[in-house]
Amino acid sequence: MEYRNLGRSGLQVSVVGLGCNNFGRRCDVDRTREVVHKALDLGINLLDTADIYGPGGLSEEYLGKAIEGKRHDVVLATKFAGPTGEGPMDSGASRNHIMAAVEASLRRLNTDYIDLYQVHFPDAKTPLDETLRALDDLVRAGKVRYIGNSNFAGWQVAESHWIAKTNHFAPFVTAQNQYNLLERNVERELVPACNAYGLSILPYFPLASGFLTGKYHKDQPLPEGTRLGNPAAAPMASRILNDANYAVLDRLEAFATAHEHTMLELAIGWLASLPHVGSVIAGATRPEQVEQNVAAASWKLTAEELAEVDTITKK
Repeated sequence: MEYRNLGRSGLQVSVVGLGCNNFGRRCDVDRTREVVHKALDLGINLLDTADIYGPGGLSEEYLGKAIEGKRHDVVLATKFAGPTGEGPMDSGASRNHIMAAVEASLRRLNTDYIDLYQVHFPDAKTPLDETLRALDDLVRAGKVRYIGNSNFAGWQVAESHWIAKTNHFAPFVTAQNQYNLLERNVERELVPACNAYGLSILPYFPLASGFLTGKYHKDQPLPEGTRLGNPAAAPMASRILNDANYAVLDRLEAFATAHEHTMLELAIGWLASLPHVGSVIAGATRPEQVEQNVAAASWKLTAEELAEVDTITKK
């Protein structure tokens, strides 16, 4: 397993992380434990969850149980800002919500500190300096070690850096956004901003909800038991399962086959080959999926191979 520093920090994480959004939904507490322990056995140390994953924060609760006795082997990442209730202060990035959310997450995770605490979504109703000051207080109190953002735009990363620098606050070290072979919009502004201000990108949905695993083929029935084959995921499926994406997928599969690799290995290996990526957040519902994700990261694409992929996927 390869390890990389997160942004301009000394925190080292595995190049493949474990996305925990299925815990508490598709994975019960026993399956969660199996998946997490397999990940740790394979060298994965970054476990990424959020307080809105699973009903009532079950992902955090199950994850806390899975890492009992192994806390110091784990870089525990969670998020706040999503709705955890129906009240006006049950979401967002205000000091009020942050202080309540962190205590709830610490309780569910059964830990006294969070390694990476991330703003899940930008909050237009709260000034960024209020959010950053509250997060800095948590870092100084020892409840949080490092902070990151998710779903931010490039200008928000730049503004956050300026606020943190001028006020001597703890800076963001990561930016977690959707990033895969079909979705490369972050390269326009977010990646340059992160490179300029010392943040690592943490790609989520690296497999485009499974579309980039090689399981899907045009004019064939959707595989049973898959995310996009689930009727509840119809809105997401309609955005991904279109002629343009199938055309790109055909070319990517041909490229992977020509280099004696699978589509899964291309999807994860490509991201892991990018210097601005800190860790690829890949979800799993079974231990064997964790093994496949880790193995996929071993393909380090050359400059020539990266250029070929650009020709296929850049819009």
